[in-house]
Amino acid sequence: MFNRSMSPFRNLASRMQEHAPAAAEAVQEHAATEWGAEAMMHHVVDSNEWELGPFHTFHLPEFPAFHVGGLEIDLSITKHVLFLMFATILTIVTMFLAARSSRKLGEGEKAPGGLLNGIEAFYMYLRDDVVMANIGRGGEKFVPLVITLFFFILYSNLLGLIPFGATATGNIMVTAALAIIALVVIETAGFVALGPLGYAKTVFFLPPGLPGPLKPITLLIMAPVELIAKFSKIMALAIRLFANMTAGHFVILAFMGLILTYGSMVVGGSGFGGVLIGSGTILGAMGLALFVMMLEIFISLLQAYIFAMLVSVFIGLIRHAH
Repeated sequence: MFNRSMSPFRNLASRMQEHAPAAAEAVQEHAATEWGAEAMMHHVVDSNEWELGPFHTFHLPEFPAFHVGGLEIDLSITKHVLFLMFATILTIVTMFLAARSSRKLGEGEKAPGGLLNGIEAFYMYLRDDVVMANIGRGGEKFVPLVITLFFFILYSNLLGLIPFGATATGNIMVTAALAIIALVVIETAGFVALGPLGYAKTVFFLPPGLPGPLKPITLLIMAPVELIAKFSKIMALAIRLFANMTAGHFVILAFMGLILTYGSMVVGGSGFGGVLIGSGTILGAMGLALFVMMLEIFISLLQAYIFAMLVSVFIGLIRHAH
């Protein structure tokens, strides 16, 4: 009697064991479909929507494009443009607080503490050890620009690490625009400091004592090289910032994909060994993702510093070119 009453449960258990591999495979295929390259790209590229997870999706304003000559210009608000606005507001607030605390300190009031003290320390370090140390005499006029670039890039980097955020500096168009601004400032600073003839020598350079017959050959070879070098330095600024911010996001998204993929071993009924391997992989992927996230915070600060440092170095080099 007892055996007969248990037979339906045995049949059910055997069916579950038979269908468990198929269920696990179905869950795994679903995870791969949900979290493939397309899903990862969706979290990195720009769009006209700002998704707040399962809560709400904001459709950002779109404006009709217009043409200037053969160039199409679209001024629609995208997710990266929105977070550039946020970074701009944070930069303005930071500069305002730094200027106000500096003015109060100059008037003999009590030195600021807490966050304001940290901002002032950043400002003083960037001014003295980055801008003035690399540009030298006359570098004080470039202090506001370089420090503004630093904080703007830093905030743009960090905003992509908060929930539902977006990293605008993970867009090559954004970093290219920043690099073009740096190029204009660098070359203008060199032209003003050296004059037309001195600036021309930064492209058409002839080593002292070069024999006359070799001068046209040297100019023919070296002038294009010097001209390309001016742009390659700036391209390196844009690509370095873009690549570092994008790579970190892809690594974190890849670990999240591992969590979804190996989660099928836990929920798909793949046996004790599968559950153990799946759970270990999930915990490992979560730990590595957290480590990379902490590393991303450091990289965000480092890349902003490198951009500000190299802009100062390039300005100093061209202003003191011989």
